[in-house]
Amino acid sequence: MLATAPDFDVLIVGAGISGIGMAAHMRMKAPGHSFAIVERRENLGGTWDLFRYPGIRSDSDMHTLGFDFEPWRHEKSIADAPAILEYLNRIVDERDIRRHIRFGQKVISADFRSDEARWHVEMEAEDGTRSHLTANFIYLGSGYYDYDEPYDPGFQLGAFEGQVVHPQFWPEDLDYAGKKVVVIGSGATAVTIVPSMAGKAAHVTMLQRTPTWMVSRPAKDGFANFLRKILPETLAYKITRAKNIWMQDFTFKVARNKPEKVKGNLRKGLEKAMGKDYDKEAFTPPYNPWEQRLCLVPDADMFNAINAGKASIVTGHIEAFEAKGIRLKSGELIEADIIVTATGLKMAVAGKIAVSVDGEAVDFAKRFYYKGCMFSNLPNLAVVFGYLNASWTLRADINSDYVCRVLNEMRARNIDTVVPVLTPEMEAQIEEDDIYDFSSGYIQRAKHIQPRNGVNYPWRLNQEYVVDRKLMASDPVDDGILAFRRAGANAQRPEEQLEAAE
Repeated sequence: MLATAPDFDVLIVGAGISGIGMAAHMRMKAPGHSFAIVERRENLGGTWDLFRYPGIRSDSDMHTLGFDFEPWRHEKSIADAPAILEYLNRIVDERDIRRHIRFGQKVISADFRSDEARWHVEMEAEDGTRSHLTANFIYLGSGYYDYDEPYDPGFQLGAFEGQVVHPQFWPEDLDYAGKKVVVIGSGATAVTIVPSMAGKAAHVTMLQRTPTWMVSRPAKDGFANFLRKILPETLAYKITRAKNIWMQDFTFKVARNKPEKVKGNLRKGLEKAMGKDYDKEAFTPPYNPWEQRLCLVPDADMFNAINAGKASIVTGHIEAFEAKGIRLKSGELIEADIIVTATGLKMAVAGKIAVSVDGEAVDFAKRFYYKGCMFSNLPNLAVVFGYLNASWTLRADINSDYVCRVLNEMRARNIDTVVPVLTPEMEAQIEEDDIYDFSSGYIQRAKHIQPRNGVNYPWRLNQEYVVDRKLMASDPVDDGILAFRRAGANAQRPEEQLEAAE
């Protein structure tokens, strides 16, 4: 092995769901490996700490958004951000992970040096000071969107005399009591904000260019809560999780195979929540269910706000922003004191880190996914990009488990480098597939920066958790594609050494 060890065996980037999940899996399944988590923010939680808008909650049930190893104990399965943060903090403290987290450290660059079999990682603190560490393996739990910059649709807001806020940068002291609020957008964020603000605001209007398919369900999972009363907690969670995974998979496949049937069921749900005379045009998208994510409306909260006259939906295109509100191309003026631009996220790859190998920049758009976890010809690096049609954590769990198996195999063989090898001859045989078969705007806008995707496993990011879980667990780590190598040298200057924290 290496004459001089790196600072850490594994560097985990991000202390959100993905990063915390990987650390917990390492404590259980690869305990002989050292690790550190670097987190750019001052708190853990990722998305659930960053977003502070009213009502912020999960749009997946917590029995699948929760980890496979840690039961979700709250009564509500559609949980708000504070409950999710409590769950993550409990895991971090009970599993002795917190001392391994370095907060306030943004990873700027990572260069893998083949002769040393290690990543040289440059980080920056809030005050601009730089630090450096080394790691044999990097696990990217940095999410999928740009933390610094949301999507900008190019609105010319200068004439508007009121306040403009974006959900990604919500002001702590925003006073909207008794004010007219317009939320631009129709995705999960808008559907969360509208009913949450409707209680205090004079009126909340959701201004949408295109409707979204919506479905109501109880925030509390009666089945899960019943099982917890009669069964041990771990068993009850396992059964509920299996049931919900099956339901996610089933409903997605039915939506894709029998879209008209699903449309009919969704319309029945809307009619039940809002009455037979509900505005069908406002709730009928021009695409089939699950061509974009279905918007979850827990306990029919948004429908109730509309029925009570506290909220409304307007469908139209914006002509201009005026002093007192938004002028539509139809000529209608929607008055507003506050405009919320819930216009979507801007996707990012690898946390916008400048990744390179031996000084040569890595262009992820030229690399193929390998088992939805690693990338072609890129050594000692894994990533999490969750499911579009199911809970994010499902992929985080199976990827963490797989990487732990890889780490243990490396240790057993006394080697320091693993790389999914894709030769030009092999690449020429790959039939490419659309990496995300979804029409959502944030996905379509970012396709040019996304890694490549094959039709067939293992060179793909698949969207079938049940299939992926079986393949990732049953396929041997040494599958003839993942190459195990040993570095030829281990040159490291003394001044680059970093003392590892206990």
